[in-house]
Amino acid sequence: MADFQKGEDMILELKETRPHGTKEYPYDQCFIHNVRHNFQFPVHWHDEFEIIYIIKGSLKISIEDQDYTGKAGAVFLVNPRELHLMGSFDLSVAYYTLLFPLEFISFQSKDKLEQTLLQPLRSGRLLLANEIKDTVLLNKLGNLFDEMVLLNDEKSLCYQLKTRILLLTFLSRIMEQGLFTVPETAGSRTGRQKELLIYIQEHYMEDITLQTLADEFHLSEKYISRYFKEHFCLTFSHYLNHLRLTGAQRLLETTELSVTDIALRSGFSSVSYFIRMFKECYGVSPLKYRKSVYREIK
Repeated sequence: MADFQKGEDMILELKETRPHGTKEYPYDQCFIHNVRHNFQFPVHWHDEFEIIYIIKGSLKISIEDQDYTGKAGAVFLVNPRELHLMGSFDLSVAYYTLLFPLEFISFQSKDKLEQTLLQPLRSGRLLLANEIKDTVLLNKLGNLFDEMVLLNDEKSLCYQLKTRILLLTFLSRIMEQGLFTVPETAGSRTGRQKELLIYIQEHYMEDITLQTLADEFHLSEKYISRYFKEHFCLTFSHYLNHLRLTGAQRLLETTELSVTDIALRSGFSSVSYFIRMFKECYGVSPLKYRKSVYREIK
């Protein structure tokens, strides 16, 4: 697993928990640049397909427990529901993440293309290769993604239709190179990882500890602690705080609950600890964060 920072001063980036796009236009793009500290997006997965397109600098990526290092011009593909994380010590790093559900580029017809390619991709019976190695293809894809990013930044005429066309062109380039794989039939090699993460996501509001996980999965505390550091590049407590802060963030944005109630509902036993952790992560107190969100809505 990639050797990201594991100390208590690691800053967890929470942006990936945000909805991707809108119901009317489910494509979303995010440009990560001008970073002021080394960072790691915690391990996660989602139902959308994701393209990681590196503009400059160096980015470490892990997809389904396979580690990669990407430089300027590199492209990595994350299939729906694949566990992945990314991070960097390089403060000059700049990269795009482009996310969309595969339904966004599918057709209503039951033709051969739908039956042999698009439907298998949506159902997970066919996967796109995670890493693009061919330099000629990378140059073509780079030009294509540059055009797509510009379209969606400027929202120029017919940008939604043109984005679909460009994504289909991207898929045709992948088809030409035969960059598809069939998932392992013996079960996902990250099955235990997903079981652990799903359990924590369902119980993070409770008083959950390493001992809780040890009892639930019939493993030792020491083994689970080591497993987290090895496979997720962060400690159990870091991941737990990430989920609790993300949950608190959503409650601040969508409810009028008091800060005390939000802290307790998010799994924090101490309100003062919650406020301190929230401020370290977001740069403002929970109340100031809520006020800034309300101002944006107005």
